[in-house]
Amino acid sequence: MLMAVDIGNTNIVIGFLEGERIVGSYRITTKALHTSDEYTVMISQFLQISGYTRRDVEDVIVCSVVPKVMHSFRASIIKFLGFEPMVVGPGIKTGINIHMDDPKTMGADCLTDCVGAYYTYGGPVLVADFGTATTFNYVDGKGTIRAGYITTGIRAGAEALWGQTAQLPEVEIVRPKSILATNTRSAMQAGLYYTFLGGIERTVQQFREEIGEPFKVVTTGGLGRIFKDDTDVIDVYDPDLIFKGMALIYKRNVR
Repeated sequence: MLMAVDIGNTNIVIGFLEGERIVGSYRITTKALHTSDEYTVMISQFLQISGYTRRDVEDVIVCSVVPKVMHSFRASIIKFLGFEPMVVGPGIKTGINIHMDDPKTMGADCLTDCVGAYYTYGGPVLVADFGTATTFNYVDGKGTIRAGYITTGIRAGAEALWGQTAQLPEVEIVRPKSILATNTRSAMQAGLYYTFLGGIERTVQQFREEIGEPFKVVTTGGLGRIFKDDTDVIDVYDPDLIFKGMALIYKRNVR
């Protein structure tokens, strides 16, 4: 069994993979800095919940965009499982080329999403991740990342809204019943939702105009689920895309 770990700015997501099948998935808050022993306890509990022991873990692959978490998490893997985790980064074979000004600056999560999307759904493909930040990356038909786009995530935008205004409350980010809001909370929810949805549709339109050829649109990220059924510009919503990408990268670098 392969343990795949996505260390993001908001959550650390741990997945247990048997081949291409995800048999367990768990989340830890990234913002709380934990010691290596605390991570060890959590991983042990997650394994137990899924019906595994540490002896069942053959290897670990980590995709991280939070360097300050890596030291403790890596130490927990070495201490608990007894080996170094494989880390997505320079020197790792991905099967994807990066045709950008400085390929080394591309986030490991974006790269892994692109691997998962291209080899699962084919190319050309526009890969969107709705996480702490919102990212779009275009992969051409030959498996080369040609362009990227980064903007504010909907949750970050929402926090700015209620954090910078004295009388606006914190609200849950959900699909509103109507844009015709009749109270402050529903007005905020409608405003956040439709502004972000419009941004998605306009962004995809601009990519289509400038690329000039058909492509699929594959989305992922925890907040992507609330938009997947409300627009025809999204072809596939895959919440497990990054795990699929990590599994594919692992196979190319298996030790």
